[in-house]
Amino acid sequence: MYYVGVDVSKRKLDLCLLVNPNPKKYKSKAIENSLSGVENMINWLINQSINIVDVHVIMEATGIYHERVAIALHEAGISVSIVNPAQVKSFARANGVLTKTDGVDSRLLADYGALMSPSIWQAPSAEARILKGLLARREAVKNDLQREENRMEQAEIAQESDFIQLSIRKSIRFLKEELKNIEVQVSAHIDQHPTLKQERELLESIPAIGAQTSAQMLSITHNNQFHSAEQLAAYLGLTPIEKQSGSSVRGRARLSKTGSPKMRAVLYMAAITAIKYNYHVKSLYERLLAKGKTKMSALGAAMRKLVHLCFGVLKTRQKYQADYQNA
Repeated sequence: MYYVGVDVSKRKLDLCLLVNPNPKKYKSKAIENSLSGVENMINWLINQSINIVDVHVIMEATGIYHERVAIALHEAGISVSIVNPAQVKSFARANGVLTKTDGVDSRLLADYGALMSPSIWQAPSAEARILKGLLARREAVKNDLQREENRMEQAEIAQESDFIQLSIRKSIRFLKEELKNIEVQVSAHIDQHPTLKQERELLESIPAIGAQTSAQMLSITHNNQFHSAEQLAAYLGLTPIEKQSGSSVRGRARLSKTGSPKMRAVLYMAAITAIKYNYHVKSLYERLLAKGKTKMSALGAAMRKLVHLCFGVLKTRQKYQADYQNA
C-alpha cells in the first residue's frame, strides 16, 4: 500500500507520496485544488508506476475545501481517509514535529496513514450532500434575517429616515419568504427519497424531536460514519470531560463542545422539551438532579440521551417506544 498525505487549502493541494517506509523516501508535488488538479494528481501517481487501487490518501477535515477532492478520489477508486486535525496534531507532537508548513503537514499525513492505518472514508450519497447544502443555506438565511431584524430595532430606536426603515423592512420580507421556500425545499427533498423519509419518521417518533432537529440529524448521520451512539455524541461535542488527578485536582465535568455549536443549540432546545414530555429523558434528568447534579449538567446528559435515542431508532429501524425500560 502506498500512502499519500494531502494537505488541503483553498487554492492548492500539497501531496507527499511515501515511496518507501524504511528507510523513508518521499516524493512531493503541489497541484491546484480543482477537479483538473485531482486528475493531475492521479496521472502523477500513475507515472510513478503505482496502481491506484494500491493508493491510500490521507487528508484532514478542512471544512468545504477537502470535500470535492475526497469525492473525486473516491469516485476514481482510490481509498481515502479523512482524519481529525486534533489527532494529527497530537501525532506530530508525539513525534517531535514542531515545524508547520504545507509540505511538512503533507509528509506528516503520509506517515500518520502508514503507522495508524485510519479507517476508509465512505462518500455520502448525492441526496445527503444536497440535504447538507440546503440546511447550510437555511442557516445562512436565518442568520441574515436575525441581523436585519436587529438593524430594524436599532433603526427604530435611532429614528432613522423612512427610506432606511423601508429598505430594511423589504429585506426582512424577502428573507422571510426565502426562508419559507427553503423549508419547503428541505421537506420536499426528504420526501423524494424513501430512506430519508423513513428515517425522518423514525426520528420524529421521539418526543421532542421536531422537523428541524430531524433534518439536521439526518444530514449528520448520512454525511458521516458512526458505528455507535457514543461516537455520534462525541462528534456533536456532548461527551463529558473530567479533570481529576490525585487528591488536589477535582475539576467539574464539562461537555467537550467539539463539533457544531449550532447543532448543540438545536439539541439544547429539544432537551428542554424532552425533560417534560419524553419518558426516558425525563427519568434520567430527574434521577441526576436527585443525585445532586447541577441543572446544566443534567441537561447535558439529557441532550446526550436524546442523541442515543436518535441513533437507536435509526439502527433498529423501529419507532420510539416510551415503554421500553432500558432508560
